[in-house]
Amino acid sequence: MKPLSQDWLAELNLSPLWREREPVALAPSPASEGASATVIEVAQMDWAQLKQTVATCTLCPLHEKRTQAVFGVGDEQADWLFVGEAPGAEEDMQGEPFVGQAGKLLDNMLASISLNRSERVYIANVVKCRPPGNRNPEPAEAAACAPFLDRQIDLLAPKLIVALGKVAAVRLLGRDASIASLRGQVLNYHGRPLIVTYHPAYLLRSLMDKAKAWEDLCFIKRTMQDLQSAERTPI
Repeated sequence: MKPLSQDWLAELNLSPLWREREPVALAPSPASEGASATVIEVAQMDWAQLKQTVATCTLCPLHEKRTQAVFGVGDEQADWLFVGEAPGAEEDMQGEPFVGQAGKLLDNMLASISLNRSERVYIANVVKCRPPGNRNPEPAEAAACAPFLDRQIDLLAPKLIVALGKVAAVRLLGRDASIASLRGQVLNYHGRPLIVTYHPAYLLRSLMDKAKAWEDLCFIKRTMQDLQSAERTPI
């Protein structure tokens, strides 16, 4: 595992922690009342407005077969944000991310670094509706949901983002790369530190990589400790 260096703290330019972005406007759903006169400015929404917009979204075909949109779960003032790829069958039924076997493993992973999904942690996905057959989201689907995830991150203002799997890593980093090439580094999402590790569903199929995931968790915990230490140390 690559040792943690302090140099990345300066490189991220953590003050301010994010770049200002132009407001993102979504075309309204034709099915919504008064849609022809309305533009949904996602980048200006509060939590309640964003949740309602996601719940009724029809921007991509995934909405056609969903039971419900899966917005996210956890502490809305969380320091930690974990981002997966998409809801599965159980998530689609319950309306909460990571509630199946992969969710149980994620809970165990969180517990191993003294975290749980209700305190200081928020969990979300790249897309909010279940893809058919639990396949990976297509680029157009991820793009349709992108303003929603971006706004969640802005509202949360997390100290650290953890991308769970390649789909989340590619979406947040904006470039294609393997998990192997991204692990063990502090990367950057709009000025926020981001670390990539394996998706829990992958670990259920690839038990040999659980040791690597444990290395990642240790690295993630050390990184947060360094961030907290940097906050306490006057510049």
